[in-house]
Amino acid sequence: IKAHDQKPEKFSDDAVDDMLKKLGRTHPKMFDMEELRVTPYESVLWNIKKRNHKKGIYLPGYTDSENGGGGSANWEKYQRGINQYFMYEPDDPAVDGLMADMEQETVIDVEQKDGGTQLKLIITFQDEGQALFKPMRFPREVETLPNHFYFSDYERHYAEIGAFHLDRILAFYRVPPVAGRRFNMTYEIKRLADRKLAKTFFISPANNVCFHGSCSYYCDTGHAICGNPDTVEASLATFLPPEKIGRRKTWRNPWKRSYSKHRKAYWEVYDDLCDKVRTKPPYNNERRLQDLIDMHIFDFLTGNLDRHHYETFRDFGNVTFHMHLDNGRAFGKSHKDDLSILAPLYQCCVIRYSTFIKLSKFYLGPEKLSNSLRKSLNKDSLRPILLEPHLIALDRRVVLILKEIAKCLEKGIEVENVIVDDFF
Repeated sequence: IKAHDQKPEKFSDDAVDDMLKKLGRTHPKMFDMEELRVTPYESVLWNIKKRNHKKGIYLPGYTDSENGGGGSANWEKYQRGINQYFMYEPDDPAVDGLMADMEQETVIDVEQKDGGTQLKLIITFQDEGQALFKPMRFPREVETLPNHFYFSDYERHYAEIGAFHLDRILAFYRVPPVAGRRFNMTYEIKRLADRKLAKTFFISPANNVCFHGSCSYYCDTGHAICGNPDTVEASLATFLPPEKIGRRKTWRNPWKRSYSKHRKAYWEVYDDLCDKVRTKPPYNNERRLQDLIDMHIFDFLTGNLDRHHYETFRDFGNVTFHMHLDNGRAFGKSHKDDLSILAPLYQCCVIRYSTFIKLSKFYLGPEKLSNSLRKSLNKDSLRPILLEPHLIALDRRVVLILKEIAKCLEKGIEVENVIVDDFF
């Protein structure tokens, strides 16, 4: 925890400095950088919300009398609060209440989630809320092995927690609430598990309680989840509404990676994918293209290469947000900045105005993104969540994102066509 009190390193870049100064001169109303420098980040978010915030409709399934009853549990309030443009409202007290519930509520049922390459459990609490359990496999110091591909990497419980807090700080509000918790494996998991899952429990040579469940790849004795001696950390991601209320649509990410050891994706070889993508639905709707670029900026900050698909709620049509789900492979390499994650940004040369302003604020300071995330993560019961190298990487990556914008403007593209104000 002491390491989390260190002052963040300073990162700056001449090209970014020149871009911000020029924007301040040529477009002073939109880009008053001196004003931005002295304005607290919370006030920046308030100003963005005041001019941009659109509430949109709620899920229709909650408007009829059968499903829209007044459940008082925090998970019910959270699900009813999902709207067309955000997973939750930033000032909704049910979100913090829900996170506290996931940390403290009594567990009454455990079952293994079907599918997937790695073990996940469905946890049911006494208040009937449910969450997806992803266990700790390695200490936080263990990063992605250099010779491992992104698609063979292990999922990290702390990555899910860190991603939620980062999404919240950036005011995207597209990640469902996630909290960390310590579980007694014997009393809270094995005792409540069905026979098939319970049979996979064993005592390791080090006298620790372990289990491995059943899944496609990493569910065997050699990849078991082990306690210390029978306590294990896990992330808990709250469930989204059931399919009958919140029907979801899965979209293939146009900048999906090849998931092959031998070949590259189209966009890694040719740089004209954006010209093809932005003329076709749903990306001919500027909102969706900017949301996609927001998603890749988010993934670049976390170092997540594993974004092959994303989801939206069907009832909100094409004018809605992208859900940032499954972030377990983020925060794997603190010292490597994979610029290929930003391909949609530098191939399309488009960024949302509000996203640009937030990143510029963190660049200018005085408070850096690393410090904001550090403070937020210290509220989680498993703190420290991210070690210092991962926090420092955020400030370095903010500079790299802004450098890509500077390169776009250096090409002579009009500011209004690069930094697009779509009132979000």
